[in-house]
Amino acid sequence: MFGRRVLLADPDPDFRKSLKDVLQQHGYLVIAETEEGRSTLQAAFQHQPDIVLMEGELPGSRGLEIARIIDEHHLAPVVLITSRTNREILEEAKVSSILGFLIKPIEDFNIIPTLEVALATFKKLVRIEEENKKLKKKLEEQRLVEQAKRLLYEKKGFNEQLAHRYMQKVSMDRCCSLTKVAQLVINSLSK
Repeated sequence: MFGRRVLLADPDPDFRKSLKDVLQQHGYLVIAETEEGRSTLQAAFQHQPDIVLMEGELPGSRGLEIARIIDEHHLAPVVLITSRTNREILEEAKVSSILGFLIKPIEDFNIIPTLEVALATFKKLVRIEEENKKLKKKLEEQRLVEQAKRLLYEKKGFNEQLAHRYMQKVSMDRCCSLTKVAQLVINSLSK
């Protein structure tokens, strides 16, 4: 928890100061403060905070567009701060990438648990996305190997076991991956 870097985006300087004081008391470091949409986005890219605490209706932005862009680039989790429980903002927050929601006036005891849960959820989501990318890559590699074996079967008369052994031998002889061999086989036999 200690040393987490926070981007604080709210048009009210007095609110930012009081929230910054609370955050600092709990070991958080406010690395940037902004009051409108464009500067919030710039600060998020420049400072790469651990978490963004952001007013739901920042001047210079429409709806939660800033939060969506921050999420799209996987910069940090966004916790929304709003002074009213506007149904439209709530609905937009539910379908966007908001990982926490605080309503002004904020009770000090609500801030830290909300931030910590948002951070933990964000880390889980990032890890799941990385695992998903790895699985997709592995499936694509397997698809290429199977396609190459099928071509060896159809064009060279190999059975499946012989095609696999052939590709393994080429892989060892050339010191390259089975996937690279599969791509070579596909390129040479697909003509």
